[in-house]
Amino acid sequence: MLRKRLYLLIISLLSATVLLAQERSSVFNFLSLPTSSHAIGLGGRNISVIDDDASLAFQNPALLASVSDNSINFNFMTYMRGTKNGSASFTRIAGERGTWGVNAQFLGYGKIEETDEWGNQLGSNTALDMAISGLYSYNLSDRWVGGATGKFIYSKYATYSSVALAVDLGLNYYDEEHNVSFSAVAANLGGQVKAFGNHHERLPFNLMMGFTKGIAHAPFRISVTMSDMTRWKKTDLYFVDKAPNGGKLLMSHFNVGIDVLPTKTTYLSMGFNFRRAYEMKAAGSSHAAGLTFGAGINVKHFKFGLAYGKYHVSAPTLAFTLGYHI
Repeated sequence: MLRKRLYLLIISLLSATVLLAQERSSVFNFLSLPTSSHAIGLGGRNISVIDDDASLAFQNPALLASVSDNSINFNFMTYMRGTKNGSASFTRIAGERGTWGVNAQFLGYGKIEETDEWGNQLGSNTALDMAISGLYSYNLSDRWVGGATGKFIYSKYATYSSVALAVDLGLNYYDEEHNVSFSAVAANLGGQVKAFGNHHERLPFNLMMGFTKGIAHAPFRISVTMSDMTRWKKTDLYFVDKAPNGGKLLMSHFNVGIDVLPTKTTYLSMGFNFRRAYEMKAAGSSHAAGLTFGAGINVKHFKFGLAYGKYHVSAPTLAFTLGYHI
């Protein structure tokens, strides 16, 4: 029975490449922003790190199985000036094999001035993106875990609004003896229930695969994540003029990171996102383009993490994660 469930989940993940078209244009792109300081420290994308951190399940619901019972998690990230980006979650174990959780994330853009064609101010409007989700993970066997996230997504820009429903499917294989983890995720499968106008647009679907490997007899673990696996055309890339050869085109799908584990309760992380590096350089910023750094500590019931990166040319990004096990 467990093997049958495992096969069904694998088929669901692989079939996502057939069910969805290969177009880049999409809405609700705030869903692609990382909410975990640990993930940001590892380059911004990570679906395979096994840790007692509920924020990692935002990118792979199968990782929820590694989170302690009755865990509360809060995340906050500075983004562009005037914006606020944050999330919160609660996790609880259900039976011997299951774990469920609820979370919410938002991106607020603050007040936006409304003017006429002559520049006269007529008033102000607000803009907001948000998603409320329910997560569930299930231990299919001693090493395999499957997970799913159901999302209610809402965006409102001035007088325009849109509603969408989506599902994330995740799968993880973890061999504790050899300290290796493999994952696959199909994120944002779904569509708009209510469009901004008369035209329905696509969600930012992302098919990802990744692995994390601890180094034997050394306090290191290395992660590699491959994303956008359904987008291979040059026209799908922002930095077409910066990618004259296939090598850069291929590397733009990769995110690499390394954790240094000086003690059992602390970590230091560094990551590099190839795609962001190319895009930032194309936009005129080369300072630390693609590089991220992070650190965290886990003391008894309390967890704290922070990270640094650059997601746009105007200012650096700082991220904070706070967790507590009740």
